[in-house]
Amino acid sequence: MPIRILIADDHAVVRQGLRMFLGLDPELKLVGEAANGKEVIDLVRDLRPDVVLMDLVMPEIDGIMATEVIRREYPDIEVIALTSVLEDGSVIGAIRAGAIGYLLKDTNAEDLCRAIKAAANGQVQLSPQAAVRLTREIRVPENPQKLTDREVEVLRLLAQGKANKEIATSLFIGETTVKTHVSNILLKLGVPSRTQAALYAVRIGLVPSTSGIQFEPKS
Repeated sequence: MPIRILIADDHAVVRQGLRMFLGLDPELKLVGEAANGKEVIDLVRDLRPDVVLMDLVMPEIDGIMATEVIRREYPDIEVIALTSVLEDGSVIGAIRAGAIGYLLKDTNAEDLCRAIKAAANGQVQLSPQAAVRLTREIRVPENPQKLTDREVEVLRLLAQGKANKEIATSLFIGETTVKTHVSNILLKLGVPSRTQAALYAVRIGLVPSTSGIQFEPKS
């Protein structure tokens, strides 16, 4: 089954370019386009895509608020933030809202497709530089519930940038079991996304800030 994608951007030319890029990859399927934040929320409710490519500056409702709504209502749908400028406030806001990735709009087609596939697999991508900056800014959960030994193992691998399938293989468990563990981890830590869980792991020293996870795909 191809990965089902919804695009949200108020610029028609950007949507057209994304449509062209995505159409070249048979593993990806564009299911809808939105021109503002309200529209993308409505379309997510109707279409239930796997991944949303979210512009952050849009009319009606901005991309950060739209991401927060989507992640709260549909935690299985991943959001990749798209922006023209890499700004601390936008990065932090998007990650706090629950985005699993953050890409610049000049990302080439190959890297964009790779990032979408990684997001669909639940793979956190943080560059060491972004991880260091974000771990300083993202608040550590207050009084998080204690994780089980297995949940700690899953969190460590998640924070190393492993996809669900890789975590399952490493721990000799099924992918469905991995997803259950991840859901329990997010609930116990009180965070909306795998990205924030990974940042928490870095912050408490479970993995080093210079681990191999990537925030943006490598060229």
